[in-house]
Amino acid sequence: MDKDQQIQQKDQQIAQLEAALQQAVQTIEQLQQRIQELEQRLAKDSHNSHLPPSSDRFVRQPKSLRPKSEKPSGGQKGHPGKHLMMSATPDHIIVHPPDLCWDCQQDLTTQPILAITRRQVIDLPTSAVQIWEHQAQTKCCPRCHSQTTAPFPEQVSAAVQYGSTIQAIAVYLSQVQLLPNERVCQVMKDLLGVTISCGSLHNWMARCAQAIEPIEEQIKTALRRAKVMHQDETGLYVAGTRQWMHVACTKTLTHFGVHEKRGREAMDSIGIVPHFRGISVHDGWASYQGYLCQHALCNVHHLRELTFLAEEHQQAWAAEMIDLLLHIKDAVHDAQSRGHSALSPPVRAEFEALYRAWLRQADLLNPQQPHTGPVKRGRKKQSVVRRLLTRLRDQQTWVLAFMTDFDVPFDNSLAERDIRMMKVQQKVSGCFRSQEGASVFCRIRSYVSTMTKQGYALLPLLEMALVDHPISPTF
Repeated sequence: MDKDQQIQQKDQQIAQLEAALQQAVQTIEQLQQRIQELEQRLAKDSHNSHLPPSSDRFVRQPKSLRPKSEKPSGGQKGHPGKHLMMSATPDHIIVHPPDLCWDCQQDLTTQPILAITRRQVIDLPTSAVQIWEHQAQTKCCPRCHSQTTAPFPEQVSAAVQYGSTIQAIAVYLSQVQLLPNERVCQVMKDLLGVTISCGSLHNWMARCAQAIEPIEEQIKTALRRAKVMHQDETGLYVAGTRQWMHVACTKTLTHFGVHEKRGREAMDSIGIVPHFRGISVHDGWASYQGYLCQHALCNVHHLRELTFLAEEHQQAWAAEMIDLLLHIKDAVHDAQSRGHSALSPPVRAEFEALYRAWLRQADLLNPQQPHTGPVKRGRKKQSVVRRLLTRLRDQQTWVLAFMTDFDVPFDNSLAERDIRMMKVQQKVSGCFRSQEGASVFCRIRSYVSTMTKQGYALLPLLEMALVDHPISPTF
């Protein structure tokens, strides 16, 4: 082999080694990026991300975003206490006369009463169930001698049946207290001594849902006209398939809707958001942003994300932004308590200037990474810091909406509280076996949540719905 061939062979080996080295460097970079992503994922929990507390691992105690109160735990000094009040008209009176004198054992049965000390016990009767028999009388007309039988009430349709109160209690236990159907039947048997079947319970829930169907449409119409509406969504399983429950609510109204899709198709089908022109408070999910309404973002989500950046990425600006957002929140609360409807223009301008200043500092510390490697379609993936920074900068109006309009809250806690009961239902009762069952649950939950917000007692409401005379909420 001559020298030229040796040189050519060496060049080929060098080229192969360089290619292998370049491939190894790329692999190392990819692995380092993957390790960083996994470490960040492990570092996230309920105090610094959107993850629920139930997903927290036993690594650290979640740190509350609320500042520590200076008040002692328990009841505060001077607060009005609560205790049971005596009734002036007790249902039963049990007399306890003294028979003998405690000192000399003299008989006291014939002595006059000097004083009475009263104590009352509030309890349920031994048998809470009563049987009401309806007797339809038949009479003969003295003139034409035809026989006429009086009709039974419309709700009395069987020879023996359970009344509307028992039906309402069963529906209440299932749809409000979220007990599984078989446990509802067991509770009814243990507490009331009545035996009901899961089929009867299903029929009562379906009849209740049918009676309040017009009210559901009224709730949806009222939500479309609201100035501020909260939105959120969560996953659930219906007949073994993944679906989504969407909530739209205000301080006095709630609507739940279930759909196979999570995004725009679902919200269009439910029919509230497409016709809403007020301010929608949500967590910033992209599907919400495609509608013509105004928007406000949940700042508790921002606080968690900023906490993650401050703790895991040592981003000092994130801690300062947390303090700024909480300071603005306190300023808004103080202004509201003094009866003001808005912050003064100088105060607002100062807050906005500080907001932009911290974002500029963050931008300098975290410059956008230049594009390297082969050209790929779509947007280049940015770091978690850049993603939050871009959102806070581009959506400043939505982030600070609570500062410019006092009707807009600081967070989306209202929707999250309303939809939290869905997670409770899943943990207690599991998934829904049918689409009909999920729809019935959503309609009844919409009704009871709305009426609870407006201060109604739920059991009488369900009883009225079961006799086809539902009470409408205030709109």
